[in-house]
Amino acid sequence: MKILIIGPGAGDSFYCGNCFRDSLQASALIRAGHDVTIMPLYLPMHHATEGVPIFFPAVSYYIEQAMFRKGNMPQWINKLASSKVFMNIAASMSGSTSAEGMEGMTMSMITGDDGAFKRNVADMIEWIRKDGVPDVVHLSSSLLIGIASPLKEELGVPVVCSLQDEEVWIDSLKDKWSDIAWDAIIANSAGVDAFVTTSNYYKALIDTKMPSLAPKVIYPGINIDKYYNDTLPDCPTIGFFYRMNDHDGLDTLAEAFVMLKKRGTIPNLKLRIGGGNTDSDKKFLSHVNDILRPYIDDVIFEQDYSPALHHRFYREVSLISVPLRFDEGVGIYICEAYATSRPVVEPRRGSFPEIVGDAGVLYDDESATGLATALEKVLADKTLYDSLREKAKAMARERYSDRLCADKLIELYSGIIAQ
Repeated sequence: MKILIIGPGAGDSFYCGNCFRDSLQASALIRAGHDVTIMPLYLPMHHATEGVPIFFPAVSYYIEQAMFRKGNMPQWINKLASSKVFMNIAASMSGSTSAEGMEGMTMSMITGDDGAFKRNVADMIEWIRKDGVPDVVHLSSSLLIGIASPLKEELGVPVVCSLQDEEVWIDSLKDKWSDIAWDAIIANSAGVDAFVTTSNYYKALIDTKMPSLAPKVIYPGINIDKYYNDTLPDCPTIGFFYRMNDHDGLDTLAEAFVMLKKRGTIPNLKLRIGGGNTDSDKKFLSHVNDILRPYIDDVIFEQDYSPALHHRFYREVSLISVPLRFDEGVGIYICEAYATSRPVVEPRRGSFPEIVGDAGVLYDDESATGLATALEKVLADKTLYDSLREKAKAMARERYSDRLCADKLIELYSGIIAQ
């Protein structure tokens, strides 16, 4: 089957959950023998298919949408704004978790009703025709849903759309724009043949906000052969792997780590931090370094993020803990940890009770003290730790394997193609 996956690039300077989900799905489908093309929007992405251009380039599209909504932007401005220099600048500033100031561009991609959008989508369709029309198109997010109808009408192919954590972005739109955005997604959902999401938790959330979408749940799929490692680090090591920012709770974990070092109940305890960051995170990281300063010699910071190599991080830790401050649709780092036979310690919120299952520990007190107590519970009890590791391995095989993910995606695709 020939499959086209279209998703936004984030610049590859940090771990982006949605971007990596797209990569995992593509890898699972390729391993199952299918022809998959990953098309980047806005910014570069490491796992994009070689030779595929970046459509709706971030700087150019922002300028065009803001100043030339009829699609009449001079070519020299488009060429300059789409240059490598400007793309690198945009990539270094990417990763905002707030849509403030991006209302126009966000609505353009959802509604698809301005000239700037139509010119860019026409370029995309022209390229797809030359590359070979796929059997199915899979959009990474409903924030791109404006693309669905033009693709169906011009190419005559079915469209699938993933749903994951849209509310984090949409609900940060100022004034009335949040309600308008949700209504616009519903209005444009007719261009989508099937919706899919990564957890029953997020399906329930979507069923509340947009019941007509009725998404199918397909869990992330990890290549266990690539991740699995039964050898533990020499010292007990807590791992944090996500973007290093306030929303993802790295400061809370840093405080909990300092508490555990002071307690002395886990000898030779280490903290390993990875997942990357952007320029906007530097002040926050300085604060985290201040917290960790008394025990900085026991902390390993992996400053550079590599999408191709980050699976190695999990082999260097005893467990993973990412104490998020928001409700996430799925924690893919949890699935990755399980594929490496590592348990997790997470707050009891969002999708975590479902995704963690019985292979990790959930805690209710989201303070640094509550997290420290939960981490100590796992690391100080070898019997419990070993039991959680075995359950993590089982969860990876039975729920989060790439084979299962690919089978379910192909079943979904085949069903809508046959309609």
